[in-house]
Amino acid sequence: MNFLERVNLVLRRDLTLGTLSERLARIHGDRLLVEEEQGTRLTFREAADRVAMLAAGIKERIEPGDRVVVAGENDYDFLLVCLAAARAGGVCVPVNPKMREEEIEHVITDSGAALVVRDPSEITTNASLDEAVPARPEDVAAIFYTSGTTGKPKGARLTNRALLSQVAPGAVWPAGLRRDEAVVGLPVAHIMGFVTLLALAVSGIPAYFLPHFRANTALDAIEERRATVFVGVPAMYRLMLDAGAEQRDLRSIRLWMSGADVLPEDLARRFKRMGATITLPLIGNVGEASFAEGYGMVEVAGGVAAKFSPPMLPVGLGDFLGFPLPPYQLKVVDEEGNEVSPGTTGELLVKGPGVLEGYHDNPEATEETITPDGWLRTGDMARRGPLGTVFFAGRSKDVIKHGGYSVFAVEVEATLREHPAVADAAVLGVEDSRKGGEVPVAAIKLAPGASATEQELVAWAREHMSDYKAPRQVKIVDELPRTGTDKVQKAGLRELFTP
Repeated sequence: MNFLERVNLVLRRDLTLGTLSERLARIHGDRLLVEEEQGTRLTFREAADRVAMLAAGIKERIEPGDRVVVAGENDYDFLLVCLAAARAGGVCVPVNPKMREEEIEHVITDSGAALVVRDPSEITTNASLDEAVPARPEDVAAIFYTSGTTGKPKGARLTNRALLSQVAPGAVWPAGLRRDEAVVGLPVAHIMGFVTLLALAVSGIPAYFLPHFRANTALDAIEERRATVFVGVPAMYRLMLDAGAEQRDLRSIRLWMSGADVLPEDLARRFKRMGATITLPLIGNVGEASFAEGYGMVEVAGGVAAKFSPPMLPVGLGDFLGFPLPPYQLKVVDEEGNEVSPGTTGELLVKGPGVLEGYHDNPEATEETITPDGWLRTGDMARRGPLGTVFFAGRSKDVIKHGGYSVFAVEVEATLREHPAVADAAVLGVEDSRKGGEVPVAAIKLAPGASATEQELVAWAREHMSDYKAPRQVKIVDELPRTGTDKVQKAGLRELFTP
């Protein structure tokens, strides 16, 4: 099969989750697809055979269109069960294993699941589903539930086209012409982890998968395996830095990748310096690594914008969201839905093939989120920049109204991290009983070996930012509580500041 035939096999418009594994097996055959920390290794052909076998077991238990909740351990088999559910004609519903049991029960009930798979051995058979149950690209292939930091999780209905349109172009990557391996420790049930593994598979890049992310384990894997790519979220980069990343030999990395939250510019610069551009005979590693960061969410099936910082150039970092990935469109609007002028902050709206079909059995939430002309209200605040650029300004729920001013938590957090003793910070607004409205407060995790008092940090903040932005209280914590997708759970911090 020549290069054009291989690319066409993936880029064809009839591609679905149910047919993906068999097509990749035809392209890559016995090349390595994944190796897991516990030693499991699968080639593309072996993975396709496993998907066909799992699909046969699922098909015996469901009807086309039935929802299949996948609630197993965070391993590569989790992804294969999801692909198998699609191949059997079902709609996979991934459940993060870090969710509480009552949250899982909510997903099972809300989705109306016909089958719950907690262990692949439950559906193992000796049969094989050699032909996928027919499906169209516009059919719903998966329902991903939001993390549920506020209210009950909602199920985002995502089509085959939504999930695959952004990863299919990876088929043009010249796999086999150079050695690549990506270290990944993301939750597969999270849209970023799910789409990352799909993208690596389509690109023919083998993954070394860590079911449970631990900073030292990830650093060991990069160093010992000479991995060329690492994909993580900002919290993972901070943990690796705390674990001594700068004292490790990470020069095999050519590309660092991040998503799911904003990565501080300084952190990205430091990791760029730890990698290298190329390895030359007799000379060794030269230059520094590149850094790529994506912007997206469950409701758009992954990423809709990306930025890239090439070696040796201080560009593509910070709160710049990046450029829209074709054919996505971005715009920033005010409360009336009118586009704002450059330099003005408003809500970010997105339009494109990945936008969810709607929330499962929740027309009210769907109507609130998707405009009549198909734009998704992201709930994120953004600032219009020059030449159509867009800058992240925080989550809409992270805008604190203080003294008539809008305080963007992400801006205050970034400033606090500039203090040499601060490893991480989470800013939120609490009610001001004396004056009404809210005041900003901050929970802070100190850097290893650093010391600072809460009073010192409050005073430092007042010196380094406008008075209305500076946190009125600071609480030093051992760890910031996080969701299964490593985003800070600010609701869990609020009780620290209760009078």
